[in-house]
Amino acid sequence: MAGELKIRVNDQVRTVTAAPDTPLLYVLSNELELQGPRFGCGLGQCGSCSVLVNGVETRSCVTPVSAVQGKSVTTLEGLPAWYAAQKKLHQAPALHPVQQALIDEQAVQCGYCFNGMIVKASELLSKNPQPTDAQIRTAMNGHLCRCGTYPRVLKAIQRASRMMAGVA
Repeated sequence: MAGELKIRVNDQVRTVTAAPDTPLLYVLSNELELQGPRFGCGLGQCGSCSVLVNGVETRSCVTPVSAVQGKSVTTLEGLPAWYAAQKKLHQAPALHPVQQALIDEQAVQCGYCFNGMIVKASELLSKNPQPTDAQIRTAMNGHLCRCGTYPRVLKAIQRASRMMAGVA
């Protein structure tokens, strides 16, 4: 039975009307009209629906909205502000460094999978600012790209790491 729930999304408390077992993805997309998280497989296996919940990548297509009450959800749209908060910047950049690096490396093809890739790479770099290629590959495992841009994604994450360190 649907009811009102309060959830924090992109640092704003939002009141939504949904049954507790409604997938978070449906609430984000349909009720809050956020376009970052995407429906891919519906099984939590492709990564297109990824969001950060308390800074940890979470597949929103298999996460009930009730599971995020009292937690902080960050979507693709909220990543620049999330980054600014982490770095204690006075103003959020227009794009998270991972987003900018993907543009710079021309890694995006159709763009369908990139929500999840950006979310996961952002989480990775927040925990490990200078990952090795092997660590990047391990972290990105489970994010499926039908266009096969994996080599460019690897280069983009390396670039974002350098940008965040002030080296790029």
